[in-house]
Amino acid sequence: MRTITFSQATLEAMQEEMRHDPTVFVYGEDIVRQGGIFGQFKGLPEEFGDRIRDVPISETAIIGAALGAALTGTRPVADMHFADFISVAFDEIVNQIAKNRYMFGGQVNIPLVIRAPDGISKQAAAQHSQSVEGWVQNVPGLIVVAPSSAATAKGLLKSSIRQNDPVLFFEHKLLYPQKGPVPEGEYLTPLGKAEVRKPGKDVTIVTYSIMVQKSEEVAVELEREGISVEIIDLLTLKPFDAKTVIESVKKTHRCVVVHEGVVTGGFGAEIASRVQEEAFHYLDAPVLRVGAKNFPIPFSPILENYVAANQEDIKCAIRKVLHREG
Repeated sequence: MRTITFSQATLEAMQEEMRHDPTVFVYGEDIVRQGGIFGQFKGLPEEFGDRIRDVPISETAIIGAALGAALTGTRPVADMHFADFISVAFDEIVNQIAKNRYMFGGQVNIPLVIRAPDGISKQAAAQHSQSVEGWVQNVPGLIVVAPSSAATAKGLLKSSIRQNDPVLFFEHKLLYPQKGPVPEGEYLTPLGKAEVRKPGKDVTIVTYSIMVQKSEEVAVELEREGISVEIIDLLTLKPFDAKTVIESVKKTHRCVVVHEGVVTGGFGAEIASRVQEEAFHYLDAPVLRVGAKNFPIPFSPILENYVAANQEDIKCAIRKVLHREG
């Protein structure tokens, strides 16, 4: 199987879907002139002309226009430049896009995708480093996706574009240059289905996005100590595949939830609650969460590393649920 970058995989997804469906178009800031700040749109203008456009710096206008375009029969893909900026368009996302299908009694579809590069990325500081999936989990009507590899990025983006409901597509900035195997030809990765990235028997890690890789690194280290870790990659956060998670926890009897976002009010709380509700009698230890400390992401590399969740945090949590602290 060929190996390409995460960025190239999303580019292939866009090319294939724009060839497949002439109603698909994409727009955002600096995606024609610059090819996107992570190179994820390079080459699209040459093939698709005005179906890919640069727009003024107005997130409110970008997302509001996406809603109007979706309501009139097209499939817009709107690029947010940085996921942090969805806060500027929160009324459009939360009060309009998420609710229109319901408020119109199902007479309309809202087939749009908001691509949102997120996560901590080498001194991007407090306004460009956030993991904001927790902001939108509480909003009915939205699908939330977070790929962890080049292969899942392509398959999930294609599936998202074909959805008739709005999708927030979070793609971690540090994943763009990373390479991985991606199948030739067309394939779709189903939304709402988690993947068992690594089977194990002692503890379940439930995670997504960049933290899948960090969890895999920890699992390799702990294997040398005789600790067998099962890793569940959620891929779709909303709706998330609770069945796969619960089945894993019933087997391992322990669960650690890992994400890069702040622990307080983060998506890990929802996963932990579901595990406690549906698998309580199978648990041999409390469900633990690993995530960022409750601070804005600092510019200083030393402070950034302090605030961010890391492999040592994951190892400590696993040892704690296994009663092997210290």
